[in-house]
Amino acid sequence: MIRKFIGAAVVALLATGSAWAADVKPALVYGTGGKFDKSFNEAGFNGSEKFKAETGIDYKDFEPQNDTQGEQAIRNFAKRGFNPVVALSFAWTDAVAKVSKEFPETQFVLVDSVVDAPNVRSVVFKEQEGGYLVGLLAAEKSASKKVGFVGGMDIPLIRNFACGYAIGAKAGGAEFTQNYIGTTGAAWNDPVRGGELAKAQMEQGADVIYAAAGASGLGVLQTVADAGKLGIGVDSNQNHLHPGKVLTSMVKRVDVAVYNAFNDVKEGKFTTGMQALGLKENGVDWALDENNRSLVTPEMEASVNKARDEIVAGKIEVHNYNTDEKCPVLN
Repeated sequence: MIRKFIGAAVVALLATGSAWAADVKPALVYGTGGKFDKSFNEAGFNGSEKFKAETGIDYKDFEPQNDTQGEQAIRNFAKRGFNPVVALSFAWTDAVAKVSKEFPETQFVLVDSVVDAPNVRSVVFKEQEGGYLVGLLAAEKSASKKVGFVGGMDIPLIRNFACGYAIGAKAGGAEFTQNYIGTTGAAWNDPVRGGELAKAQMEQGADVIYAAAGASGLGVLQTVADAGKLGIGVDSNQNHLHPGKVLTSMVKRVDVAVYNAFNDVKEGKFTTGMQALGLKENGVDWALDENNRSLVTPEMEASVNKARDEIVAGKIEVHNYNTDEKCPVLN
């Protein structure tokens, strides 16, 4: 869905915040993977909690079980005067497009997709850039020189994670294999299936497996850790889930996107348009902490940080699958 709008969206933000005078009354609608998925949704929750702790302003949130509930929640929050209303999933693209027209005075934020509307801020991430870094690290760590990827829902957004990862893995001299859990929203909450796919990839020789699958990824990380191999986490820093068994995590700062949305309304500086956040904007990165420090040699760290600097400087340009579905190492 993102690719349909990026060409028309204005990357430079439109300064429209002063047009609204509503008090901040934040609301957050999660994706269908559940609030405490240890990944994407939980990052949004953490951003909300940070705002609450710093300002004393409470917020309301809702965990939809299906797409219909998501649209209903977005509309109900707008009806009840909540502002901003943050929709935390590409799955709410159509809902935000529809509801934002019904409530033109409400400020909406859509994370992971784009709606071109005068009262909508769209926040997308350059997942391919973070994916490149963890792919390079995986290749340098892999003894078999075979690395795997388990995606959640098979959509361009998740293919973008895979594409960046595959390009980085190839740069590090490793082979790449990929599988996806499903084609519906249920793919985000099936850790058993995630574990099965990880097991199949390990049987084919993969010894480092990256999971970009919401709560389903927890099954991937558990299965890989139990087998004595290495996983890679996503969105939130998941290194702590299996210390010494998670090589790194590709961090996606959903928490910052949510916190900024709430705070910008509070400060009267809310803007609409599209924000595209990558390494340069500190929107994505790789995680190094006490839980994976022993797995990453100084040489590996230097290699990944060099690649990071080169991407930021424009010396390495990582293919964006969202805008062009022809990943050079997959198609």
